[in-house]
Amino acid sequence: MAGRIAARARRPAQPPCPDTRKGFSTLSSGATAPRPPLASGATGRAHLPRVIAAASVALALTAPGQTAAVSVFVDPIIHDLGVSRSAVSTAYLIGSLSGAFVMPFLGRLIDRFGPSRIMAGIALCFGAILIASTAASEITGLTAAFIGIRVGGQGALNLVATTTVAIYVHRRRGFAIGVASAIGTAGISLTPMLLERLVSDWGWRHVWIAEGVAVWLLVVPAALLLLPRRPPARTPDDEAETAPGSSLPPVDWTLAQAMRTGMFWVVTAGVGTCALVATGLNFHQQSLLGERGLTATEAAATFLPQTIAGLIATFGLGWLADRFSDRLLIITTMATLALATAGAGWLTPGFTAVLYGLALGACGNGIRTLEAVAFPRCFGLRHLGAIRGVVHSVTVGASAFGPLLLALGRDHATTYRPILLVMTALPLAVTVAGAMVRTPPPAPPSREA
Repeated sequence: MAGRIAARARRPAQPPCPDTRKGFSTLSSGATAPRPPLASGATGRAHLPRVIAAASVALALTAPGQTAAVSVFVDPIIHDLGVSRSAVSTAYLIGSLSGAFVMPFLGRLIDRFGPSRIMAGIALCFGAILIASTAASEITGLTAAFIGIRVGGQGALNLVATTTVAIYVHRRRGFAIGVASAIGTAGISLTPMLLERLVSDWGWRHVWIAEGVAVWLLVVPAALLLLPRRPPARTPDDEAETAPGSSLPPVDWTLAQAMRTGMFWVVTAGVGTCALVATGLNFHQQSLLGERGLTATEAAATFLPQTIAGLIATFGLGWLADRFSDRLLIITTMATLALATAGAGWLTPGFTAVLYGLALGACGNGIRTLEAVAFPRCFGLRHLGAIRGVVHSVTVGASAFGPLLLALGRDHATTYRPILLVMTALPLAVTVAGAMVRTPPPAPPSREA
């Protein structure tokens, strides 16, 4: 005991770790872990263009598993297989829920083997699934196809692409994630227009084959050739640049430790709420806005401001995340989502419909960018895949139930207004929780000196 006391007396005192980003300042004290050895080779700054390029390509190629692209295939599949729309919707629900069970396991694989190899492996599997899905001839085969497509695209490839930027980029991480997400989102948004023409000319089976080959030819080389084999360690320059609002805590949190913090659950609830609400509103967009007097063409046109606002929010919130508190940005995003959800029941054709589209697009894309930035900043990188895997699981599961919840509310009340008001309570609750939650300390309580 005396020896340990003497050793502590000789140890230089560690200064407190301030969070001086604007918004909610915190001051936490605690011992810091020793700095890891510097990696040989280029630093994270040298890797920045390559990492952004690889992540952007992977995000854009998640499109075959995203709802916007899959919707192009729904009517041709119904006509070709002779199945009902409700049966196809149920198959899609099962496919979406399946991804929720895979994401935590996949996150641990990313932590163990690194993003490069996992991204290449997922791309190989996803391309094979798309090609094999063309063999579906009845509802059982179609359900299996949707399970593979949703798990591979909307789940696995999406998770590894966004996690890749957080692991490889140490400085200006929010900016880097914003750029990669904006490029990837633009690719996803443009894909349905291209697919609609191809499906009408080639048929849905041949287009799925083309998508599978495209994933192989673009994502696999990007993962193996653009991404460095090992993430760079922090350098003294990284320390100097990130000192005011450090994006890499001195101690990496495990999944169990992160799940004992309020910040983990606030961010998770925000991402899950946005997935549930936005998916439900978009799935029933024509019916919902038609109730408010918009034509089918006008209702479809609201996707344009959604896309524009989503791109701006993805880039802008990534940039703001390097300068402002995560809590402040989460509160702002959730309050905007609450206004958009409630306003959907009272909007009118014209200006308010455009505002609705702008708000919904900004929230949907912005909250995902904030989550990708907040967790590495709060909990470190060593277990980031496992932590984000759980959040992604919640997101996928929540998105599966959004359309059903809105449909049940509409059937019960013959109007969308009551269920919209009920759903507004979800983002409002996250807003209140965000204002009350505390920023995690630099180290888990069990490891603090």
